[in-house]
Amino acid sequence: MKLSSLSSAQPFTTKDGSTIRELHHSAMQSLAEAMLAAGQATQRHHHARSEEIYFVLAGEGDLEVDGEERRVGAGEAVLIPPGAPHSIRAVGELRFLCACAPPYSDADTFFD
Repeated sequence: MKLSSLSSAQPFTTKDGSTIRELHHSAMQSLAEAMLAAGQATQRHHHARSEEIYFVLAGEGDLEVDGEERRVGAGEAVLIPPGAPHSIRAVGELRFLCACAPPYSDADTFFD
């Protein structure tokens, strides 16, 4: 069994500008906690191969996926299909889980 925890995960900044702590990264998928400070946003981008799910843990954010905008908050999950341009802006401090399959890769992150 492979167990990980946020307390031991080292934070790093992704290509889109969010700070994440990766919990798991296998050949098939990845799971990370992402954090944005109030007013901070990810740069609008898409992934050619990866499908993502954002699950909001705390706070609120304005999310745009492929031209559709909505505010998301704690307890909500959003599916982001491969190829869909997206970005999220934190209303206050925002924490969310990001699940990617196949796993997150800078090489699969493209800016519009």
